[in-house]
Amino acid sequence: MRRFITPLVGTVAAVLVIPVAATSPTASATPTPPALTQAADPRTPTTSISTPARSTGDVRKPKGTKRFAAKIRFTEHGIPHVTAKNFGSLGFGSGYGAAQASICTLADTLVTGRGERSRWFGADGTYTDYVTLEASNLQIDAFVTDLHNRRVVEKLLRSKAGPGKQASAMVRGYVAGINKWLRTNKVTDPACKGDGYLTPDAKPIDVWYGVYLANLLASAGVFVKEIVDADPPNLDDPGLPEIPLRAAAYDEDDRAALLTALGKDPESPFGSNATAIGGGETSTGKGMLLGNPHFPWFGRYHFTQQHLTIPGRYDVAGASLVGSPVVNIGFNNDVAWSHTVSTAYRFTPYEYPLLGRTTYITGSGPRELERRVVKVTVLRPNGKLATVREDLYRTETGYVVDSPATFMPWSVASVWSIRDANGEHLRTLDTFLDMGKAKNVRDLLRRQDKGGGMPWVNTTAADRKGNALYADHSVVPHVSNAMKNQCLTPVGTLVDQLAGLPGLDGTRAKGACAWGTDADAQRPGIFGPQNLPQAIRRDWVMNANDSYWLPNPAERLEGFATIIGCEECQRTMRTRMVSQYVIDRLQGKRKETPRSLAAHQHANRLRAAEVMRQGGSLDDVCDATGETEACAVLEAWDGRSETDSVGTHIFEEFIARVPDDLQLWRVQFDPDNPLNTPRGLNTSSPAVVTAMQEAIDALRQQKIPFDKPWGELQVAGDPGAPPIALGGGTGDSAGNANALASRGALSNTGRYRAVSYGSSHIQSIAFLPKGRLSTRTILTYGQDEDPASPYSVDQTRLFGQGKWVRFAWTGKQIKRDLVRTVRIRG
Repeated sequence: MRRFITPLVGTVAAVLVIPVAATSPTASATPTPPALTQAADPRTPTTSISTPARSTGDVRKPKGTKRFAAKIRFTEHGIPHVTAKNFGSLGFGSGYGAAQASICTLADTLVTGRGERSRWFGADGTYTDYVTLEASNLQIDAFVTDLHNRRVVEKLLRSKAGPGKQASAMVRGYVAGINKWLRTNKVTDPACKGDGYLTPDAKPIDVWYGVYLANLLASAGVFVKEIVDADPPNLDDPGLPEIPLRAAAYDEDDRAALLTALGKDPESPFGSNATAIGGGETSTGKGMLLGNPHFPWFGRYHFTQQHLTIPGRYDVAGASLVGSPVVNIGFNNDVAWSHTVSTAYRFTPYEYPLLGRTTYITGSGPRELERRVVKVTVLRPNGKLATVREDLYRTETGYVVDSPATFMPWSVASVWSIRDANGEHLRTLDTFLDMGKAKNVRDLLRRQDKGGGMPWVNTTAADRKGNALYADHSVVPHVSNAMKNQCLTPVGTLVDQLAGLPGLDGTRAKGACAWGTDADAQRPGIFGPQNLPQAIRRDWVMNANDSYWLPNPAERLEGFATIIGCEECQRTMRTRMVSQYVIDRLQGKRKETPRSLAAHQHANRLRAAEVMRQGGSLDDVCDATGETEACAVLEAWDGRSETDSVGTHIFEEFIARVPDDLQLWRVQFDPDNPLNTPRGLNTSSPAVVTAMQEAIDALRQQKIPFDKPWGELQVAGDPGAPPIALGGGTGDSAGNANALASRGALSNTGRYRAVSYGSSHIQSIAFLPKGRLSTRTILTYGQDEDPASPYSVDQTRLFGQGKWVRFAWTGKQIKRDLVRTVRIRG
């Protein structure tokens, strides 16, 4: 890509800088930006870019002298309980509490939303959100800068696809709360202490751009590099795809590579578990929920806990992602809900034939690609600022991508662009805010549908009346199977067959291949509730990131558009484990109790091990290697991933190397028996025995004793954490519902597995007689980011011990657990 660099006059100290959202009041007015060689901490960005002149604020500003006021009662573990008289003041307290817990990440999120990463951290460093986005600061800033230049968020704020009054008030208050915290507190977290962007002048528009970028996580956010680096083909790079146009020519590794490039890496899934038990199968006759989202343990997509109350009007508690003033996963006195990442796609690629390098064919004739040039301010190694120009291209449907890994290169024959359904709304906060008012699961779903802003997740919920809900009513492009079949291009057919993503004919993107509209949808272009899957039952439902098809063993959801997910398709071992917990509990006419449901979280069973050990098959495979010492440990293993389990690591190494299903299992998947197939470990397969031998060899090479307890090998890996022993382990392939992984760990990296991803804000909520609630929660990495805080790892220790926090819900409980009270005005 062509880049033009123009030095700016003067040094960093001489440049007018528009700061973000967090600074010590004692910080210098002209601090020195961090060096480009700074270690990559997600809370201390390693690269950054500047945006054009940014908006002065939200389109709805508070009038004149109107002020915010909130009372925040902090209970044990640093959990803030915010009480206010209106939604603006409720957001004020939420912002103050968020800054208290996560000021470095909060500031980083706002810097990113401003497109200023390169200004503060240099252009070349890599930024990752530890979910789907990984790009250089320059690439991110160029993308965000163009969003600003096009005033995408500002236009949405004024549109019918934008937020309502209460959500807007929450954001205005949230920003005021962040600024209030910065004016009255010192930043002590070493991850950002003294950094120059930490100043108390955040604007509502900064938060809205952060929300907008979070919406794009599973769509345009996957393609930031491919959007910014897209250039016309030339002699050195003609963009010729080297792909056979038959799905049969691809094996599972090829398919996995394609899914990874589309943000759906099967080896590093972005997921969660949720189980809702209806009154027909509970000891109380009322609903119960166990929710466990699997998210990063630091960075943009980690949670903080909060409780938000407007007396007599609004009362909801749970967890919020950094930058969200509203509760995303939580409960009120009548309904509890959790989310799991949906299999649906949020975008469709359109392929346009080319007449020249930049002339594409539409239904109305040839058009020139729109070339958009952006200017990004970057920090140079000498400490001075310079301007870098980048270009991006757009068609009538969206940004051009140059993505050979997804079979969508910019070639001499065609160009691809993506239309993004989550890029066409700003309704996410409204959706979550209104869900907090729900009286039962049907009301919850109705409010979710009215909001129309559930970006990329399923919802599983239970209520006081004893109903259990599963629904995928997320934002999905209205691409019916009939339209898809008429509009697929040859390459688009291949992508659809391999990954379920339809590649559509761009020449008809404004006609026969345009997204449809349902009458009951919140806005044009997306499916309405009548064409989205849901199940409400009195026994139980669950989801663990497989498609909507099987929410309960007795129910099949079928006949939906393939862009939402697959039907009659194999379930992961994690799905099978989450279901098996309930199936086993309900045997012999037993019921789920609040205690038994919560116990599933820390049972740490591995469904793959349970299936493979049937008939002694796993031991037979190990014996075939002749490794008597390792096999003796594996045979005596308890089959779990408890901290005191011995042998878990042998199985973990084995499951990471097993061959595909045709070699691994004697009985293949049967859609008529989805929770019990595949099964029967193929002990006669040389590939299976080889996998076991390689697993044992790998441990020997790492000098890890075969009889080492799991808790000495798997420990916390978030910033500043001591090596706290943790149970749990690999999710999808091993079948551990308590899924934990190491992805860019920042502490204890010398251990076998330093956990930085997985089980996060876990809640086990049970509705009890006489209007009472049982509220077990745990935030696995602790409420506060600052390692010096007493609330940094206190919950991590409890999590490692298999314990829970009794979340204070009633006034009496809050008073019992009260640590301090803060009253703020601003």
